[in-house]
Amino acid sequence: MIEDIKVVDRLQKEGLKFSILIPTWNNLPYLINAVESIRQHSFYKHQIIVHINEGKDGTSDWVNAQPDIDYTHSFNNIGLCFGLNAGRQLVKTEYMIYLNDDMYVLPDWDKYLAEEIEKIGHHLFFLNGTGIEPYAGNPCIIHKDYGTDIQSFNKEKLLEEYNSFEKEDWQAGSWSPSVMHVSVWDLIGGYSVEFSPAHYSDPDVAMKLWYAGVRIFKGVSKSRVYHFGSKSTGRFKKPKAYYRFILKWGMTAGTFTKYYLQMGKPYNGPLPEPVFGRSMKLKNMFKQIVAIFKT
Repeated sequence: MIEDIKVVDRLQKEGLKFSILIPTWNNLPYLINAVESIRQHSFYKHQIIVHINEGKDGTSDWVNAQPDIDYTHSFNNIGLCFGLNAGRQLVKTEYMIYLNDDMYVLPDWDKYLAEEIEKIGHHLFFLNGTGIEPYAGNPCIIHKDYGTDIQSFNKEKLLEEYNSFEKEDWQAGSWSPSVMHVSVWDLIGGYSVEFSPAHYSDPDVAMKLWYAGVRIFKGVSKSRVYHFGSKSTGRFKKPKAYYRFILKWGMTAGTFTKYYLQMGKPYNGPLPEPVFGRSMKLKNMFKQIVAIFKT
């Protein structure tokens, strides 16, 4: 059951470029790190919107003391999906960016996103920044370890080296930081609360965008952030979210990201319609049957 959510609206609309939504759950050292990086490394002035889940670790007091942050606050943990949707009511700009609280944005990260938006020239797109992460195995990221937590974070070395790694723009789709126009967010209904608190909500948003007609899913290489990795979502259990996605969309999230979004491949323009063979169709049918008994 959803409780009353405290809403604090303090910023004036004038002069703001993006609205940056950051859901957080008792993760104050990382949140401070993220907000300070936005203040220090952004080319433009932005609206920062924080949704505080609980805030028992001092988050509530700290955010309340920051005059340049608008925020919503639920005294229980309502998760990422409800938290992002709660923050929507405070948005004052045309473009919404979802940023994890365990990310550290790097110089001019926002300038490169703004340039890409200008180049596209319309609103039917979904852009991602490019993460630098300490853990290997994700084709969308740059793998380099500058610390796995705040205590081991080597910020000085990161700032010296972050721009030296070669990477092409890439086919994106479900990673944060992510950018969409507010009209597109409203068209698809934001984040689907059946995936609350968090898991599989990202590919679900991308699938909703696909059905709305979006075919530009692009990771912008020059827009870079450091991501510690799952410092909030890693505390959630996700036993049924995998099957919930299958029942909703008739395929696994892996099928969608691989065959529809071609996620992680070099960017090659708007995406074509995927073509499935008989074996893939049978596999997805089998997965749907299994999912019925798992949820």
